Amino acid sequence: MIQNRQTRPTTRRAFLATGVAGTAAALAGCSGSGSGGTTTGPMFEGGNETSGDGGAPSVADLPDLEGDLTVYLGRGEGGVYGQLVDYLQDTRYENFSVTLKRGPSTGLANTILTEAENGGSPADVFWSIDAASLALVADAGLAAALPADVAGVVPGKFRDPRDRWVGLTGRARAIPYNTDVLSASDVPKSVFDIPGSEAFRDALGWAPSYGSFQAFVTAMRVLEGEDRTRAWLNAIQDTGVQSYAGEFGVTYGVANSEVAAGFANHYYALRLLQAKPDAPLDLAFTENDPGALVNVAGALVLDSTPKPSLAANFVRHFLTREIQQYLVEHVYSYPLAPGVAPPDGGSITLPSLDDLHPPDLDLATLANVQETAALLRDTGVL
Repeated sequence: MIQNRQTRPTTRRAFLATGVAGTAAALAGCSGSGSGGTTTGPMFEGGNETSGDGGAPSVADLPDLEGDLTVYLGRGEGGVYGQLVDYLQDTRYENFSVTLKRGPSTGLANTILTEAENGGSPADVFWSIDAASLALVADAGLAAALPADVAGVVPGKFRDPRDRWVGLTGRARAIPYNTDVLSASDVPKSVFDIPGSEAFRDALGWAPSYGSFQAFVTAMRVLEGEDRTRAWLNAIQDTGVQSYAGEFGVTYGVANSEVAAGFANHYYALRLLQAKPDAPLDLAFTENDPGALVNVAGALVLDSTPKPSLAANFVRHFLTREIQQYLVEHVYSYPLAPGVAPPDGGSITLPSLDDLHPPDLDLATLANVQETAALLRDTGVL
């Protein structure tokens, strides 16, 4: 365990129980009553109102959802996406139903490709927690161009250049660090300056089997080349790094003084602090390098769907101010629709999307994760 200046004992079981209970209680608040385009649920009452031109519309501004859809939904974000889908079909609209197929985003993307080779996928919408899986399906020629009132809501860097998929929420790569061990000035502005630093000697955490980490390494390959990426992976291992199954585990390990710092998406720290506000945890953000990647969870409409208008309207609902704000508050992701405030970082001063410094990268290039996985195996990371 990393030595720190103050002991804050807790247990993983206690923390997880608190987090799950909090999520359940929050979601219970949006169950509301009513149907056929009306609801009394607080999720659709007020909530980050916008005004003037350019703001995200309200759910009430959109046509009702009527009919049925099959949605392939990538696992992630604690099931909140699935619960929002359930809300729309069970409470908001009485003539709307969704058949959900859940699984890892990469697995679902490959399923769609296989189904297309065998006569066509039954999916109308594919919702992925990463851009790489969306790009994989779109680049196979299986995604329809989204209408302008859907794709045009989101900034160009967070959607497909040909509008075949659109980001719904954003997540920034970050360096969670233990404030009892490190200060902000100890964390460099580039991930390439971390290896070999005595501040991080035998004190780093990562989750190399996790999709978001592999997207980060893929970005490094695309931006810097395989040789430099290989050298960085080897250097981090030489510095000393502990592997975790996922990036919540990395962040929890940082807060619990198992490691001093790690590599993770920004929202895990915010979720942890929501349940444990006294945790010695902060975030640092690198600049203009692969460690500053901003990825998206997003959706596309299959070009084989017989219901393109309904499918596009369904995706459009998740870019309304109410649902964007709900996702901000319960997933702690960055909103991608205009006029919606970013998540409250609590004790962390969270930069806005405009204040981040991501690399100049087409997110569609993150689809090639096979070479990344091979590199991780070749270097002994996996």
